[in-house]
Amino acid sequence: MRHQSRSRRHKIQGKQVKKVVICQHRLMHYRTGLFNQLRHACSERQIELQLVHGQATRREQVKRDEGTLSWAHSVVNKVWEVGARDWIWQPFPAALKDADLVVVMQENRILSNYPLLLARLWSGRRIGYWGHGVNFQSDAPAGWRERWKRFLLNRVDWWFAYTAMTVDILKQSGYPADRITQLDNAIDNHAFERDLASVSDEQLAALRIEIDAPGGAPIGLFCGSLYPDKRLDYMIEAADRIHAELPAFRLVVVGDGPSAATIRQAMESRPWLKWQGVRKGVEKAAWFKLADVVINPGLVGLHILDSFCSGTPMVTTAESRHSPEIAYLKDGVNGLVVRGGADRYADAVVALFKDRARLEAIKQAALTDARHYTLEHMVEQFADGIARCVDLPKKA
Repeated sequence: MRHQSRSRRHKIQGKQVKKVVICQHRLMHYRTGLFNQLRHACSERQIELQLVHGQATRREQVKRDEGTLSWAHSVVNKVWEVGARDWIWQPFPAALKDADLVVVMQENRILSNYPLLLARLWSGRRIGYWGHGVNFQSDAPAGWRERWKRFLLNRVDWWFAYTAMTVDILKQSGYPADRITQLDNAIDNHAFERDLASVSDEQLAALRIEIDAPGGAPIGLFCGSLYPDKRLDYMIEAADRIHAELPAFRLVVVGDGPSAATIRQAMESRPWLKWQGVRKGVEKAAWFKLADVVINPGLVGLHILDSFCSGTPMVTTAESRHSPEIAYLKDGVNGLVVRGGADRYADAVVALFKDRARLEAIKQAALTDARHYTLEHMVEQFADGIARCVDLPKKA
């Protein structure tokens, strides 16, 4: 009887419709565009997409990064603060329990994931993971948390992998390649592209005057949050070496964060180091358009797309604790990945400044890749993966 009711509920104009639920412990504002477009793409594939989200924890509220969607199911999370970690229980709406597929984030701390994983053993419902595969910023990659994550990695019906780096991790763990969707994680960069296009030559000339940079002076840009994983001390040491070789060099720092004191202190003896604080919209775009390279020896994440969209090559290091989006950066093609100390980093940047033909080739490659790593591409990948998952039998 229940099966018949479900079938009737999942038919629209005589066509069988699958129901898919994505769970997010909180809805971030930069994901609202993704979910709106994904809902439409799923509808075109005869799939009804529902989103369930809770709220930021007390410690996450300071980020002020939450968004809203009128069609989403907002639930009230239960949160337990244990030491430095938040453990979360997210209620699952009863109205969505007949879903054909539930996609959850691959996070150990979301306790409500475990009943869903357990019920998969006897339920016809499929479960999918959306995540990195491992915690790239873990202080204990061989610790029990990461071992637990690896244990659960193979116990879902489908994987929605952030990037090719996650795909490699899954394959090495024995997860079947034909049940992995490589999303190529992205955000909507159309606004940033419009801001870049609106920057005038007069604005760029004014910025040069503001940072006392002669015409043609090489300019490096750091743009992002200021915290330890960004390796700010390494960046400053490398910048000192670049400036010693190229006295006209200027380093512009855009952003703020808990390690801002490192930049403030460095500025006191370095007039060529210019801290701008947080800049958004056209102001942020103007600095990207003015800069020759992005100086970012620390963690690389989604902001790699700003480098691509602006055609401002990023120079980073191989040893940093990068997010999976580092997979987009191809050393010597659309940016540089340096191994070793600040001296080697500085040498690589100086060599790039002195070889303008090579710098221009890397800029063009970055612009080309910007057309691939788009929100539209991610939506199509996601929707295709969902459609394949619900059409195939459950994973054994």
